[in-house]
Amino acid sequence: MRHRKKNKLKKGYNLDRRLTRQMSSSLILHEKIQTTKKRGKLIRSEVEKLITKGKIGDLNNKRILFARLEKNAARKVFEVLALKYKNRAGGFTRLLQIGSLKDGTPKVSVELV
Repeated sequence: MRHRKKNKLKKGYNLDRRLTRQMSSSLILHEKIQTTKKRGKLIRSEVEKLITKGKIGDLNNKRILFARLEKNAARKVFEVLALKYKNRAGGFTRLLQIGSLKDGTPKVSVELV
């Protein structure tokens, strides 16, 4: 069944959660990061959901953002990104393939549009 298949990094539950939190926060703060293709796809879906929650901006969504991101990144979502993407329906991030690592793993640049 399709709804049971989740994107994971298969490093263990706690490490996956920490890694996605750190990379999502870095993407929001710096607006551009370089990573592997699999991690980039995972981060892209997570960040797009978080920016959509920031656009709504009620108390429940604020609590969710502060739980899933670092404090500075959550503030930036509300103060900067929610206003920037107010009229945009979706598609806040872009993946650009920039080559590969030494072991052949595809390398991408994830950036906010």
